Amino acid sequence: MGRTERRGLLAAGNFIVDYVKVIDAYPAQDTLASILDESRSNGGGPYNVLKDLAAMKAGFPLEACGLVGDDANGQWIRRDCQEHGIDVAQLHLSREHPTSYTDAMTVQSTGRRTFFHCRGANAHFDLRHCAFGKTRARILHLGYLMLLDRMDSFEGGQTVAAKLLFNARSAGLETSVDMVSATHPRFREIALSALPLTDHLVLNEIEAGNTLGSPIAAGDADGLIRAAEQLLAAGVKRTVTIHTEHGAVCATVEGLRLRQASLRLPAGYSKGATGAGDAFAAGMLYGLHEGLEMPARLRLAVCTAAACLSDPTPSKGLRPVAECLALADQFGFGEF
Repeated sequence: MGRTERRGLLAAGNFIVDYVKVIDAYPAQDTLASILDESRSNGGGPYNVLKDLAAMKAGFPLEACGLVGDDANGQWIRRDCQEHGIDVAQLHLSREHPTSYTDAMTVQSTGRRTFFHCRGANAHFDLRHCAFGKTRARILHLGYLMLLDRMDSFEGGQTVAAKLLFNARSAGLETSVDMVSATHPRFREIALSALPLTDHLVLNEIEAGNTLGSPIAAGDADGLIRAAEQLLAAGVKRTVTIHTEHGAVCATVEGLRLRQASLRLPAGYSKGATGAGDAFAAGMLYGLHEGLEMPARLRLAVCTAAACLSDPTPSKGLRPVAECLALADQFGFGEF
């Protein structure tokens, strides 16, 4: 089965229930903050991306691949996916481990967030949970490296995640990879193991800096482009895209070097940044699947990220593609 015959996105890895709690201020240790509002939503890169693409009315198949607990949260995730047209044939249930969940504390006035995470079943997601012979998807999106304990473990000099990516590419899928901005003692080794089996890498400036071993300023577009070039040199097959609050840059193996500013959003627009990076990735993946040129992919991605910011949950701010793009006409782009 050739790549051209394949269609759709298989998103694998973290499936998490996010409890988004809006607080009045982030408290110092031993002090109290007030929870002003709370809601339950999807969380984790693959789950967020699938929900985003469903909200964007992507006209191609969406499939979930992961491990959740055989508990109320796990059943809630499966039901939520099915209600949004996402195939759950490869979203497996574990009787041994609880569904992963996160308390995402979002400060009302700034939208800044802090996460408290229970790793749960995601830590045990393994090669056997992903059967590429059972999917016709064109793209595998794997996330998050650094938050999938089994995938991040090394066997025979490479990570299990690298083996999963190898299996996907061998089956004819293009691979897309995202990471999480977590402190991990082997961050650089885990990232570098996966890069040579990654067609498209989408990450933020913190993750790029951790992978390369030196920090990169979020507003330094030239520095970000150099970092993207270094990540290509480290083995990424086709494209490296680094996104920040100021905008995004992309370097391609064909030699394209692009930058795209974020939207100039008014004060008070952002209700929370939870899921904004995944919304950016959803825009990039939509553009990849639909054959958009790279400048159009970047433009859509900053618009889908902006749409995400309009709601404190990861995906409720997303809307059909044309409505996301209309945000650029409404607000314009900043400087980058």
